[in-house]
Amino acid sequence: MSIASVKSEDEYNTLINAEKTTVVLFTADWAEQCKHVQDALEELAKFLGNKLQFVSIAAENFPEISMKHQIEAVPTIIFFTKGTAVDRVDGVNVAEITAKCKKLGGSVAGESLEERLKALTNKADLMVFMKGDRNAPRCGFSRQLIEILNATSLPYETFDILNDEEVRQGLKTYSDWPTYPQVYVKGELIGGLDIIKELKANNELEIALKG
Repeated sequence: MSIASVKSEDEYNTLINAEKTTVVLFTADWAEQCKHVQDALEELAKFLGNKLQFVSIAAENFPEISMKHQIEAVPTIIFFTKGTAVDRVDGVNVAEITAKCKKLGGSVAGESLEERLKALTNKADLMVFMKGDRNAPRCGFSRQLIEILNATSLPYETFDILNDEEVRQGLKTYSDWPTYPQVYVKGELIGGLDIIKELKANNELEIALKG
């Protein structure tokens, strides 16, 4: 799977409005740094080409398109989903480009994300999705929850949603629960901090957490 080179504005519009997410490299033949990014995209296209399409466009040959997307320097990469720009990387940052391609390529397959979330929620009998981890909670709600759980002496594991945006957003839909922290027992959502506090107040917490 190679990188398509845009020959006309019509072709460009067709490509960015495709079903697949499109990775567009705004480039220039004279800029050596563009070659590094193009090489990286060639490699990414080999294993993500079935989920993403990769396109290059000579920025100076299409000034209206470049102006529309505020291309001030090359290389610039813009990611499009059905014609809408959803992300971008300015300059030579191959690590960031790779990470964003993998993220957008992975999220195309909704089923694989669902399978991953199912596996994560079942990783331990008592699983907590939170900001930070048990040793360093990064919000007040998460900190309160960890204090309550530690007082029960029950074993549990935590997952830091700040390190994984795909899980952070996906879990909200997966469990139909919009906020964090979230507590799961044997793969089933128990709830957030308020519900845990309520269970504790009613002396039902340990029974609920043991499933």
